[in-house]
Amino acid sequence: VTALFGRSGSGKSTVVNAVAGLLRPDQGRIAMDGLVLLDSGAGILVPPHRRRMGYVFQDGRLFPHLNVRQNLLYGRWFQPKGPGAELSRIVDLLGIGSLLDRQPGALSGGEKQRVAIGRAILSNPRLLLMDEPLAALDEGRKAEILPYLERLRDELRLPILYVSHSVAEVARLATTVVLLEAGQVVAAGPAAE
Repeated sequence: VTALFGRSGSGKSTVVNAVAGLLRPDQGRIAMDGLVLLDSGAGILVPPHRRRMGYVFQDGRLFPHLNVRQNLLYGRWFQPKGPGAELSRIVDLLGIGSLLDRQPGALSGGEKQRVAIGRAILSNPRLLLMDEPLAALDEGRKAEILPYLERLRDELRLPILYVSHSVAEVARLATTVVLLEAGQVVAAGPAAE
């Protein structure tokens, strides 16, 4: 888990949106694991739908007309051929088995976020982008979700780019921290440091 950390307006969400392909920088280079997603100098721009990024926004953004199971399976439409995460494993990992037949309107904020995380994972992404996924939740709901995020980190081994301005979240989840201030990286390194 690499955490982008900084005050509001420091550029955290801008970076995540550029990685996702939702925002196109005037110039720059974005690469992941040897795959170039954007290189303005070389004229390379991989469209968002070909980047294989799972994105979890601050608010769950679930489809209100689909139940939880259908929302989860929606992520599968974007999964490339080959092995991917199994629905039953993700449901167990996120503790949402009892929610599968419920509509999003009947879920708590924490439940909605867990479903949104599951949907993103089931798309079999190269990278999971999480933009302040706990910011809209009260302390009780944050405490409910943090153990699930730790399990994702430890069991799935899926790279996560995590945006937060919460020291407690970053300290608990991140392995690497990138400190942003006014759109500039001011420090980067292991979270322990």
